[in-house]
Amino acid sequence: MRVDPKDGTCRTCGGTLEITDIDDATMGVVCDKCGDSYEVETDAFGDGCMTYYLPLKIKQAEENGEFDDE
Repeated sequence: MRVDPKDGTCRTCGGTLEITDIDDATMGVVCDKCGDSYEVETDAFGDGCMTYYLPLKIKQAEENGEFDDE
């Protein structure tokens, strides 16, 4: 998932970030411009975890079969 530049940019070069991985405490990001990758807190983009972390966590749970449709 791409991070809107108004929410945050690469701390190294100011490029656009792509969220590549999440867990319960962090999100892994990589810069599209310089390729730098690092971990950030789940609320690193000041959205209360609602724009990036929560939708990705739900998608991850669905892919892992953690929701039962029945």
